[in-house]
Amino acid sequence: VNMGIFDQITDALGGGDSQQSVVMQLAMNLLQQQGGVQGLLEQFQQNGMGDLISSWVGTGANQSLSTEQLQSALGSSRISELVQGSQLSENQLLSGLSDALPQLVDKLTPDGQASTGDDLLKQGLGALSKFF
Repeated sequence: VNMGIFDQITDALGGGDSQQSVVMQLAMNLLQQQGGVQGLLEQFQQNGMGDLISSWVGTGANQSLSTEQLQSALGSSRISELVQGSQLSENQLLSGLSDALPQLVDKLTPDGQASTGDDLLKQGLGALSKFF
Protein backbone atom coordinates (compact mmCIF):
# COMPACT_ATOMS: atom_id res chain seq x y z
CA VAL A 1 0.00 0.00 0.00
CA ASN A 2 2.78 2.46 0.93
CA MET A 3 4.58 2.50 -2.38
CA GLY A 4 1.29 2.08 -4.20
CA ILE A 5 0.38 5.67 -3.34
CA PHE A 6 3.80 6.94 -4.42
CA ASP A 7 3.65 4.93 -7.64
CA GLN A 8 0.12 6.12 -8.46
CA ILE A 9 1.08 9.75 -8.00
CA THR A 10 4.36 9.40 -9.89
CA ASP A 11 2.52 7.71 -12.76
CA ALA A 12 -0.15 10.40 -12.76
CA LEU A 13 2.54 13.07 -12.98
CA GLY A 14 4.05 11.47 -16.06
CA GLY A 15 6.49 8.87 -14.84
CA GLY A 16 9.44 8.68 -12.54
CA ASP A 17 12.11 10.90 -14.07
CA SER A 18 14.49 12.63 -11.69
CA GLN A 19 12.66 15.98 -11.67
CA GLN A 20 9.38 14.24 -10.82
CA SER A 21 11.11 12.27 -8.08
CA VAL A 22 12.55 15.46 -6.60
CA VAL A 23 9.14 17.16 -6.76
CA MET A 24 7.46 14.17 -5.11
CA GLN A 25 10.06 14.07 -2.36
CA LEU A 26 9.62 17.81 -1.79
CA ALA A 27 5.82 17.43 -1.71
CA MET A 28 6.07 14.64 0.88
CA ASN A 29 8.59 16.63 2.94
CA LEU A 30 6.40 19.71 2.75
CA LEU A 31 3.40 17.76 4.00
CA GLN A 32 5.43 16.34 6.86
CA GLN A 33 6.80 19.77 7.81
CA GLN A 34 3.32 21.32 7.71
CA GLY A 35 2.04 18.71 10.17
CA GLY A 36 0.50 16.37 7.63
CA VAL A 37 -2.61 16.88 5.56
CA GLN A 38 -4.39 18.63 8.45
CA GLY A 39 -1.55 21.15 8.81
CA LEU A 40 -1.51 21.87 5.09
CA LEU A 41 -5.30 22.23 5.17
CA GLU A 42 -4.99 24.86 7.91
CA GLN A 43 -2.24 26.70 6.01
CA PHE A 44 -4.44 26.95 2.91
CA GLN A 45 -7.49 27.95 4.97
CA GLN A 46 -5.52 30.78 6.61
CA ASN A 47 -4.74 32.07 3.13
CA GLY A 48 -8.36 31.99 1.93
CA MET A 49 -8.05 28.74 -0.02
CA GLY A 50 -9.92 26.34 2.24
CA ASP A 51 -12.39 25.35 -0.47
CA LEU A 52 -9.54 24.57 -2.84
CA ILE A 53 -7.70 22.15 -0.57
CA SER A 54 -10.97 20.72 0.77
CA SER A 55 -11.69 19.60 -2.81
CA TRP A 56 -8.49 17.51 -2.70
CA VAL A 57 -9.38 15.94 0.65
CA GLY A 58 -13.00 15.29 -0.33
CA THR A 59 -14.11 12.50 -2.59
CA GLY A 60 -15.21 14.74 -5.48
CA ALA A 61 -13.16 16.28 -8.28
CA ASN A 62 -9.94 18.07 -7.33
CA GLN A 63 -9.75 21.79 -8.06
CA SER A 64 -6.53 22.73 -9.80
CA LEU A 65 -3.85 24.71 -7.99
CA SER A 66 -2.13 27.55 -9.82
CA THR A 67 1.49 28.39 -9.14
CA GLU A 68 0.32 31.80 -7.86
CA GLN A 69 -2.05 30.17 -5.37
CA LEU A 70 0.69 27.84 -4.19
CA GLN A 71 3.10 30.72 -3.72
CA SER A 72 0.46 32.65 -1.80
CA ALA A 73 -0.41 29.71 0.45
CA LEU A 74 3.18 28.78 1.30
CA GLY A 75 4.76 32.22 1.27
CA SER A 76 7.83 33.37 -0.62
CA SER A 77 10.30 32.50 2.16
CA ARG A 78 9.05 28.89 2.27
CA ILE A 79 9.25 28.67 -1.54
CA SER A 80 12.84 30.01 -1.42
CA GLU A 81 13.77 27.35 1.16
CA LEU A 82 12.30 24.63 -1.04
CA VAL A 83 14.14 25.92 -4.12
CA GLN A 84 17.43 26.00 -2.23
CA GLY A 85 16.91 22.44 -1.01
CA SER A 86 16.24 21.16 -4.53
CA GLN A 87 18.08 21.43 -7.80
CA LEU A 88 15.07 22.97 -9.51
CA SER A 89 14.33 26.51 -10.60
CA GLU A 90 11.52 28.30 -8.79
CA ASN A 91 9.27 27.87 -11.84
CA GLN A 92 10.00 24.12 -12.03
CA LEU A 93 9.35 23.75 -8.31
CA LEU A 94 6.10 25.71 -8.32
CA SER A 95 4.85 23.98 -11.45
CA GLY A 96 5.73 20.54 -10.12
CA LEU A 97 4.25 21.10 -6.67
CA SER A 98 1.07 22.67 -8.08
CA ASP A 99 0.54 19.40 -9.98
CA ALA A 100 1.75 17.06 -7.23
CA LEU A 101 0.09 18.44 -4.09
CA PRO A 102 -3.56 18.05 -5.17
CA GLN A 103 -2.90 14.47 -6.27
CA LEU A 104 -0.85 13.64 -3.18
CA VAL A 105 -3.45 15.01 -0.76
CA ASP A 106 -6.20 13.27 -2.73
CA LYS A 107 -4.42 9.89 -2.58
CA LEU A 108 -3.60 10.32 1.12
CA THR A 109 -7.25 10.99 1.98
CA PRO A 110 -9.13 8.18 0.20
CA ASP A 111 -12.12 8.37 2.56
CA GLY A 112 -12.35 12.17 2.38
CA GLN A 113 -10.87 12.80 5.84
CA ALA A 114 -7.51 14.29 6.70
CA SER A 115 -6.73 12.15 9.75
CA THR A 116 -6.46 8.92 7.77
CA GLY A 117 -4.27 10.73 5.29
CA ASP A 118 -1.81 11.54 8.04
CA ASP A 119 -1.50 7.83 8.87
CA LEU A 120 -0.94 7.07 5.19
CA LEU A 121 1.53 9.95 4.98
CA LYS A 122 3.62 8.43 7.77
CA GLN A 123 3.54 5.04 6.03
CA GLY A 124 4.42 6.62 2.69
CA LEU A 125 7.26 8.65 4.16
CA GLY A 126 8.62 5.52 5.81
CA ALA A 127 8.57 3.71 2.48
CA LEU A 128 10.05 6.67 0.61
CA SER A 129 12.91 7.07 3.06
CA LYS A 130 14.27 3.75 1.80
CA PHE A 131 14.77 5.30 -1.64
CA PHE A 132 16.33 8.63 -0.69
